[in-house]
Amino acid sequence: MTRRLIACGLVLTVLAAVTACGDRTTDNGSPTLPTSTPSSTSSSTPADQGAAAPVAKRCDATALKGAVEPTDAGAGNRYGKFVVTNAATLPCTLNGYSGFQLENGTGAVPTKLERKADPGPKALSLAPGGKAAANLHWTVVPSGSEPVEGPCQPEPSKAAAIPPDETVALSLPWTLGPVCSGGRIEISAFYAA
Repeated sequence: MTRRLIACGLVLTVLAAVTACGDRTTDNGSPTLPTSTPSSTSSSTPADQGAAAPVAKRCDATALKGAVEPTDAGAGNRYGKFVVTNAATLPCTLNGYSGFQLENGTGAVPTKLERKADPGPKALSLAPGGKAAANLHWTVVPSGSEPVEGPCQPEPSKAAAIPPDETVALSLPWTLGPVCSGGRIEISAFYAA
């Protein structure tokens, strides 16, 4: 009799533990999961509010026009801005650093792009006609084995600039002379201009 009471008590304890945990089972004995969330934590849009607005695509070479604008010069240092304008009819997003390769009529000119953290990457939405800029800094003072007389590097006539997260470049004129130190250019991330 004592064994039966202990066995019954054990079975009741196991059943109570299962019930207390809130597990529900279907007829086949497998656990079921909740099929909906409480309304206070729901993040879905009610059906009567319509579809969500389309997400703007990234700004690519087909949407952007670009130019390099000089901003300052002194003691062999040159500063400028790479400015892009959304020339498309829809907004686009831009976030990060541009690729940038100097070129001339015979091909690529030495370019060593160095990213600067000020300002750093920040997501931007460019409305049609909206602008963004990236700061540029380079030197015209020869270094290392670069010639002191004449241009330190081949003179570029244009630049190929690839928008962030894209693979096709914009082509833009470069009228700011040669870039010394092996073509080293510091570039910031894009910011609203």
